Amino acid sequence: MRKNNLNCIGFQDVNLKTITEKWLFQTHEPNVPVVSSNYWLNRIQSFLYCNENGLLGSFSEETHTCTCPNDQVACHGFLPCTVGDGSACLSCAPDNRTRCGSCNAGYMLSQGLCKPEVAESTEHYIGFETDLQDLEMKYLLQKTDRRIEVHAIFISNDMRLNSWFDPSWRKRMLLTLKSNKYKSSLVHMILGLSLQICLTKNSTLEPVLAVYVNPFGGSHSESWFMPVNENNFPDWERTKLDLPLQCYNWTLTLGNKWKTFFETVHIYLRSRIKSNGPNGNESIYYEPLEFIDPSRNLGYMKINNIQVFGYSMHFDPEAIRDLILQLDYPYTQGSQDSALLQLLEIRDRVNKLSPPGQRRLDLFSCLLRHRLKLSTSEVVRIQSALQAFNAKLPNTVDYDTTKLCS
Repeated sequence: MRKNNLNCIGFQDVNLKTITEKWLFQTHEPNVPVVSSNYWLNRIQSFLYCNENGLLGSFSEETHTCTCPNDQVACHGFLPCTVGDGSACLSCAPDNRTRCGSCNAGYMLSQGLCKPEVAESTEHYIGFETDLQDLEMKYLLQKTDRRIEVHAIFISNDMRLNSWFDPSWRKRMLLTLKSNKYKSSLVHMILGLSLQICLTKNSTLEPVLAVYVNPFGGSHSESWFMPVNENNFPDWERTKLDLPLQCYNWTLTLGNKWKTFFETVHIYLRSRIKSNGPNGNESIYYEPLEFIDPSRNLGYMKINNIQVFGYSMHFDPEAIRDLILQLDYPYTQGSQDSALLQLLEIRDRVNKLSPPGQRRLDLFSCLLRHRLKLSTSEVVRIQSALQAFNAKLPNTVDYDTTKLCS
């Protein structure tokens, strides 16, 4: 056999051991003992891979190395890639047998080698954390410190700030950031909410607040209801202010445990009449329209200010679009898997900040839909690609989400 003919035999093309056994079976003479196939396999491998510079060494299949005469290294040739499970190659590169051409599930191709797929930091694409420590954040929230106030635009057709209004009917108001117009390079996290509510003297009214949070924009229907004082979720804290009127600070503190993305906060204010129960020790609440008594002092109400506390984080929509583009047009071998892995990490970190519930909300689709302005069909395609890729990864468990954005 000539060496240049044998060089076409690579580990991933054919099994040298099988070829050697077939050759021995076909060529040996009767009554002549046949040397073991392992011997001939080692001879062929040594001839292929350890036969440079006029020196013939010995190839070790276990270590995938050559042992040269007189402990030299000059007999080393180019060894083909190792095909196998785990970090070994799934196949060798067709243009260079010494390098991996593809990798097993859970590994990514990097400069001809297969390395475990570990997503790089997502900070280049979207931020999640703040430099504030938990205790520092708690102190600033308790003091309603303006350093952690997120300045939002107040909108309401039902009332105006610092103006008295009749509280018998429901009032709707919202605080919005209009990020796509003013802050396209930022996303925002809510840590708390504060309102200063005043009532006229001796009023028997009790404010009732309902809060909805819209994470990344869109319609009001794409908001989720904040389950105040349910399933260990925080409750409103009321603090009486030293003013002539009945004024209270209403503060809802989410902190790090319940923080989440927000673009718009919708607040609905209703009122009820507080009255003593039959035994005098319990309170009964009536809706004003259900309990009309001229002797009752419904009074008037006003809201002096509303504040949203939290922080803003880096967001690069173009960089995320670039990742999505690589799903169809990868830059290099392996870059598609790398992009999928990065998008998977972003998806999981975004959805992890979903509000409490039996199932997480699909906040990632809202991000794609409203901050990247992708169509519904594009969002579905991306989500399907991520689910298929995630199913191939070792030791991963996917999760079901509840749809929030159309």
